[in-house]
Amino acid sequence: MSHQPIEELEVFGLFERLAHWVWECVESWHPRAQNTIGEQLIRAIDSVNANLVEGDARYTLPDSIRFFVIGRASAREARLWISRAIRRGLISEAEGARSLDDLDSAARMLNQLINYRRSAKFVKETRATYGDGL
Repeated sequence: MSHQPIEELEVFGLFERLAHWVWECVESWHPRAQNTIGEQLIRAIDSVNANLVEGDARYTLPDSIRFFVIGRASAREARLWISRAIRRGLISEAEGARSLDDLDSAARMLNQLINYRRSAKFVKETRATYGDGL
């Protein structure tokens, strides 16, 4: 079984679409909202895929899983900031509910990925040698 890069998985694409949506939303907010909730939300949602990529590049399975769990925590933080933006009228109820549903769906997929890798059925590619065996 060969290793499929995390960027090619559906879970990555879902979080990537959410990150783009968040960026677009925050751009239209007034400066105080951008500088408080907006910055926190952008950092949290962008952190998810950053941690997935970093975890996928790690050599040991426990190290990979650790970064995936950090990504999952960032998704949970993003949920808090989206909920707060809805309550403060920065995102409409309908749009917010859709984004929270998408976030929950992506988070469930991330949980499945973490559980799959923890189950030891996942095998990372073997270390390749290049040139003079480095």
